[in-house]
Amino acid sequence: MTVRAYIGIGSNLHDPVKQVLEAVEELEMIPDTILVQRSSLYSGNPMGPVDQPDYVNAVVSLDTLLSPEDLHQALIGIEDMQGRDRGAEKWGPRIIDLDLLMYGSNAISTATLTVPHPGMHERDFVMIPLEEIAGNLKIPGKGFIYSLINKCETHSLKKLITG
Repeated sequence: MTVRAYIGIGSNLHDPVKQVLEAVEELEMIPDTILVQRSSLYSGNPMGPVDQPDYVNAVVSLDTLLSPEDLHQALIGIEDMQGRDRGAEKWGPRIIDLDLLMYGSNAISTATLTVPHPGMHERDFVMIPLEEIAGNLKIPGKGFIYSLINKCETHSLKKLITG
């Protein structure tokens, strides 16, 4: 049985628009997974150190037969292929960042994976693109997107490319 999963995508290095679109193409090739929808691309201020370029972000929805752990490993594989430096500082610049935001309505907490993604409901660069493709979605333990989006700290996003 397929599960609807949501993936957050971000980049602020080496032509971020190209990096995000390349990640979307790679997500389409994950076995036993179908890309359902992609949000527009948005540009916004970085979270964390401000002495770095703005980020480009998007969210996609996938229908997958993979377990959450296998899907997470596929995301790590895409990041590695695109040259992500895992030793980089937390919230520092990144070639690519893929986050498993939600996996159905499941709450998952293991040593390597927490779903829903912690803090996603507080981040405009996640919530605005997510609302674009799944406006009525309920985030387990947090509420509906439309009621959470106004609680995000900042709305610095600018739409770059439509979905």
